[in-house]
Amino acid sequence: MEKNKTLSTLLFGIVILGTTTVSAQTASLQIIHNCADLAAASVDVYVNGDILLDDFAFRTSTPFVVVPAGVELSVAIAPGTSTSVDDAIYTEAFTLAEDGTYIVVASGIVSASGYSPSPAFSLEVFADGREAAAGVGTDVLVMHGSTDAPTVDVYESGVLNATAVDNISYSEFAGYLSLPTDDYTLEVRTADGIITVASYSAPLATLGLDGAAITVLASGFLDPIMNNGGPGFGLWVSTAAGGDLIPLPLTVAEEFARLQVIHNCADAAAAVVDVYINEDLAIPDFAFRTATPFIDVPAGVELVVDIAPGNSTSAAEAIATFLYTLNADGKYILVANGIVSATGYSPEQPFTLSVFGTAQEVAMVATNTDVLVMHGSTDAPVVDVAEISVPAGTVVNDLAYGSFAGYLELGTADYALQVQTSTGTPVATYSAPLATLGLDGAALTVLASG
Repeated sequence: MEKNKTLSTLLFGIVILGTTTVSAQTASLQIIHNCADLAAASVDVYVNGDILLDDFAFRTSTPFVVVPAGVELSVAIAPGTSTSVDDAIYTEAFTLAEDGTYIVVASGIVSASGYSPSPAFSLEVFADGREAAAGVGTDVLVMHGSTDAPTVDVYESGVLNATAVDNISYSEFAGYLSLPTDDYTLEVRTADGIITVASYSAPLATLGLDGAAITVLASGFLDPIMNNGGPGFGLWVSTAAGGDLIPLPLTVAEEFARLQVIHNCADAAAAVVDVYINEDLAIPDFAFRTATPFIDVPAGVELVVDIAPGNSTSAAEAIATFLYTLNADGKYILVANGIVSATGYSPEQPFTLSVFGTAQEVAMVATNTDVLVMHGSTDAPVVDVAEISVPAGTVVNDLAYGSFAGYLELGTADYALQVQTSTGTPVATYSAPLATLGLDGAALTVLASG
């Protein structure tokens, strides 16, 4: 409180000295230093020609202070070594509304070179600030203050599982989020919501911020090398009390693999199944001869995959269970094959998930189509596959049920594939119109099915 009083008294004194009329109107103001330019690591702030803040450091903030309203305030920013307002590198005039509550954030770049991009230094103003939460919980104001970060979303993945801030760009405020005081996880994502740039813990409850209003700022550089070796990117918190901003800690990065699941079990009893991963329903009503897209799944931990009848109510109804531990950044294809019924099928190959551990989502060469061949027909013998239109001859040799042949890297053209017995006797011929289907650059799986 003493610091509040000192700043308020000083600012009133500045206005009194600089004007012939003293306004009885007041507003409340907080200033946050979020300019990451090393040349502005410490600045002096002048109001109406007199020093207000001496050696105001990056990633610190003032408390909220009472300031004159209804009169013009000339705010000047000067280097921390300044001797007077004449050394100012930036000046802007403000007239604050009576009883208003303002948050002013110093942002941008002051240097002429060494920073990319280099938006000009500015004082960004939020005119509807709060010194405390408007109701129960914690009110969180989000400000994008990272000059080289793109437009982003903020997704809360620990409690709300929802997008908290949508499409916020540099220098913008997102407005207050009125949240129950809890410990949250904030994921900074690309604007399309697909890629997580970084994930942070926001422990509002642990920090005892019930009833508080805070400002969370994106601060620093995503690419310090392109920005004079300046401070790295992070999320930092300014409280109403001011002082050093509080860094939000990075969460431990969760590792993922990529997975596609293909339903190729031709048993009529498994025409539709539910797939559970670690007892959570991952793929409901999964139909024969359909496939998921590639999806992210946890890596480095054991995954319990349960296959249950369609419209099941829990993993406890599983008819088959499999355990997998996937490698981080690995790409996998799982193909459901075999027979679940006790009778009616010959031969009765047991139900299984066939795993291919070096999957591709796209072709290795953009002008090719990469084709993975899998034998998934329970009553078909060992076969060869020959290409007879070019002709390229045998492209798959001695492929047995349950096996993958690996990727064929093919020029994108229209082919004719002949399935042959292992002795070369033709069984059936199929058109493979890769060019007609526009599959340039694609990676696909061709399955013997049924």
